Amino acid sequence: MLSSPPKESRSKAKSLLKNLQDKICNGLEELDGEKKFIEESWIRPEGGGGRSRVLKNGKVFEQAGVNFSEVYGSELPPSIISQRPEAKGHEWFATGTSLVLHPKNPYIPTVHLNYRYFEAGPVWWFGGGADLTPYYPYLTDVRHFHQTHRDACEKIDINLHKVFKPWCDEYFYLKHRNESRGIGGIFYDYQDGSGSLYKGKNINGLANEISNKIGEIQFSWDDLYSLAKNCGDAFLPAYEPIVKKRLKNQYSQKERDFQLYRRGRYVEFNLVWDRGTIFGLQTNGRTESILMSLPPLARWEYGYVPSEHTREKYLTEIFTKPQDWHDDEDLEKFCIDKKIFD
Repeated sequence: MLSSPPKESRSKAKSLLKNLQDKICNGLEELDGEKKFIEESWIRPEGGGGRSRVLKNGKVFEQAGVNFSEVYGSELPPSIISQRPEAKGHEWFATGTSLVLHPKNPYIPTVHLNYRYFEAGPVWWFGGGADLTPYYPYLTDVRHFHQTHRDACEKIDINLHKVFKPWCDEYFYLKHRNESRGIGGIFYDYQDGSGSLYKGKNINGLANEISNKIGEIQFSWDDLYSLAKNCGDAFLPAYEPIVKKRLKNQYSQKERDFQLYRRGRYVEFNLVWDRGTIFGLQTNGRTESILMSLPPLARWEYGYVPSEHTREKYLTEIFTKPQDWHDDEDLEKFCIDKKIFD
């Protein structure tokens, strides 16, 4: 049975996510070392508002956007009603912090984060996650990003990452391209402390299979609040070391062109498949903030096929497919042999 949230649930969730934006922006400014975020506050006519922060043309980041929003209203968008019909007819509230960072250097991955909280009458849930999109990946970087988020999840329950990792692989998938957006991370949604962990729609997927084996599991509102805090706090430790390690990698126009080509895939996912983009547009959110996730530059090339035995080929064949990044010995050997381990 779904438990009621605490009376101060909305203010607590808002404070958590607003503070997360502050903490991450401070860390990213220090990491960039050159530019600062510019903030724009905005008001949503139907209720609520937010603050959008953008850092452009820095030493590290070509564009970095970190958004916080708190919105509310009386009419739910179809994307929510289709998932949780019992929320229909209730006044609703949603708050979240999201970011997308597009570095200059092609050896530094693009990264995305989103943590959010939603209420409508008797319905409430937490959702969120973080995922990494490298262009010239190294296995040690991939492992570090995954392990840091796994540790954050396991502070609450050892079963969470077992489901959230394959759920991320499933969610950030371009069906029209038959490939993953990147190397994944964690993703969860509609977590209200009741029932099975997996609440997606792919009943034949690995996330649902693992979730069914675990069975129903109970969490309190405070447990899920702590999960969001742990995972949000894990972001900088998961990403900063990768940036610092790859910042001095030299690159040519060839690597830059490939980065821009793969950014095109990022654009395709965000405009075609991403639920956050759809929700924002359906609820009359601030368009500039919603589309801030898009890169400042991208390119498309008809019929592009990477050359054999190149890093571009390895990305396309291996790092855009869900993998067991930690325990696959053949994958590790391949990466060592091809000098893409570390």
